[in-house]
Amino acid sequence: MRRQSETLLLLPLLPIFLLGMFPMLLIGLLGFFGLIIFGILIVCVGLTLGLEAHSEFNEEIIVHGYARASERATQVSHLHAATRSAAVLEVVGLALAIAGTAGFVCFG
Repeated sequence: MRRQSETLLLLPLLPIFLLGMFPMLLIGLLGFFGLIIFGILIVCVGLTLGLEAHSEFNEEIIVHGYARASERATQVSHLHAATRSAAVLEVVGLALAIAGTAGFVCFG
């Protein structure tokens, strides 16, 4: 019976490693200041996500006009889902920035 290589098991984990490499290097090389920068970047992503959701909602209303109640409910549901996920990203980013600031003040 032929034995399979264990390196093929690591191949699906490669994208996760490559995506996680940037924040780890940022935090490792810059310390608490890197944590603050990473938090600010996550807040920016959250704000962008929220603005894009509102923009798509407004564009849908402007282009297609006043929709039926079922279509309007679907549009509002998508808007609320995107707004909630944007708010979560903003809170996480603020928490990282606050943690970085506290670490810099206490240990820097």
